[in-house]
Amino acid sequence: MSSVAAPEAPTTTPPVPRSRVILASLMGTTIEFYDFYIYATAAVAVFPALFFTGGNDTAKLLASMATFGAAFIARPIGSIVFGHFGDRIGRKATLVGALLTMGLATFLIGLLPTYHQVGIWAPAMLTILRFTQGLGLGGEWSGAALLATEYAQEGKRARAAMWPQLGAPFGFILANGFMLLLTIFMGFNSAKNAGELNHSFLVWGWRVPFLFSILMVLVGLYVRFKLEETPVFKQAAERNEKVKTPLAEAFKVAWWPMIQGTFIMLATYVLFYLMTAWILSFGIGKVESGGLAIPYRTFLVIQLITILLFAAMVPVSGWLADKFGRRSSQLVITAGILVFGLSFGILMNPANVGTGADANILRIIVFMAIGMALMGLTFGSMSAYLPELFPTNVRYTASGISYNVASILGAALTPYAAVWLNSHGGVGAVGFYLAGAAVLTIIFMAITHETRGVDLNTMARK
Repeated sequence: MSSVAAPEAPTTTPPVPRSRVILASLMGTTIEFYDFYIYATAAVAVFPALFFTGGNDTAKLLASMATFGAAFIARPIGSIVFGHFGDRIGRKATLVGALLTMGLATFLIGLLPTYHQVGIWAPAMLTILRFTQGLGLGGEWSGAALLATEYAQEGKRARAAMWPQLGAPFGFILANGFMLLLTIFMGFNSAKNAGELNHSFLVWGWRVPFLFSILMVLVGLYVRFKLEETPVFKQAAERNEKVKTPLAEAFKVAWWPMIQGTFIMLATYVLFYLMTAWILSFGIGKVESGGLAIPYRTFLVIQLITILLFAAMVPVSGWLADKFGRRSSQLVITAGILVFGLSFGILMNPANVGTGADANILRIIVFMAIGMALMGLTFGSMSAYLPELFPTNVRYTASGISYNVASILGAALTPYAAVWLNSHGGVGAVGFYLAGAAVLTIIFMAITHETRGVDLNTMARK
C-alpha cells in the first residue's frame, strides 16, 4: 500500500516586530531633523560671519536665512523623486536612499571652506548642499510616515504614526544640545565672539556636529536594512495596483486632496520654524535690530527645556486624533495657534519683556512653552492625517508633495519674513503672520472630510 506524503505547509514570513518598525521610523526622522536643525542653528550663529560678508548684521542674517530656505525649495522635488520610487519599488529601499542623501550632504557641509578662504564659491557650495539636504528630507518624511501608518493596528493609526513625528523634537535636542555643549566647552558667545574669526569655535568647532552626523547615518542604515516592506504596499503590489508614473497618477486622482493637505500643514510649518529658527535670531539679536540681546547659550538652554513640551505633546496629539478624529482635534489646536499668534505683541514685545541679561526670562520661557506645546499638538498626528487622504499607489508621492509644498509656503519664507517683519513692524507683526496662516489652515480643515475611519487598503470610509 503506497503512502502519499502530506503537502508541506506554506511558509509564511514572520511579522516584523513592532519595536523594529518604531525604531526604524523614529531613528530615520531623528537623524534627518538633526541634520536640518544643526544647519538652522549654524545659520543664525555661525554662517553670517563665515560665509557672508558686507552689509550690516541684519543683511548678513537675511542672506544666511535665504540659504536656509533653499532646502524648502528642494523638498517638493525630493518628494517627487523619492515618491516615484517609493510608490514603484517600495518604502524600504526608498527610505535608505533618502537617508543617505541627507546624511552625506550634512557631512560635506562640515568640510566646506569659508568665504574668507575661497570667496563667493563658499556660499555657493553651502547653498547647493543645503538644497541637497532638502532633497533628502523631501523623501524622508512621507516614507517614514507610511512606514508607521501602514504597519499600524486598527484604531491606533495616529498613535502609531506619531513615532516618526518624535524625530523632530529629538533631532532638535540632539542638534542644539550638541551645539550648546560645544560653545560651553570652547568658550564661544555669539554676541561677543561672532567677529573673532580666529576663535577655535569659528575655525573648526562648528564643523563637529556636521561631521558627527555620518555616524548617526550608519546606525540609521543598519536599522532600516533590517526591515521588511510594509503589508499595505505588499497587498497593493499583489493586486497589481502599482502605476508606472505615480506623479501623473497623483495629479489625476488626488489633485484636490494634495491642495487640501498642503494648507492643512501650513500653520504647523509656520509655527514650527518661528519657534525653532526665527526665535533664536530674535532672542540673541541686538536690541537695535529688534532683538532681546539674550546670551546665545542662555537662549539655547531655554529652547532645550521647552522643546521637552513639544516631545511630550506629540503622543497626546496621536491619542486625541484616534479618540476624537483628526479633523476635530486639529481644528481646536489650530484655533489655539491663532490665539497664540495674536499674543506675540503682548508676550514678547521687548518693551514688556526687557532686554539683555536682565530680561524677564520667566516670560520668555512661558512664551516658548506655549509655542512648543502647540507645536507638538499640531505636528503629532499629521503623519496619519496626510497619508490617509490618498490611495496606496500614489500615497508616498502625494503625501510628500502636500507636506513639502507646505514647507515652501509655511517654512521656507517664514524665518526670512519674520526677520523682515520684526525689523519693520515689531514682534507683533510676526504674530499676525502666524495668525494669518492659522486662519487659512482652519478654512481648509473645515472643508476636508474626517479620515479616522479610512481603510488604507481600500480607501473606503467605514
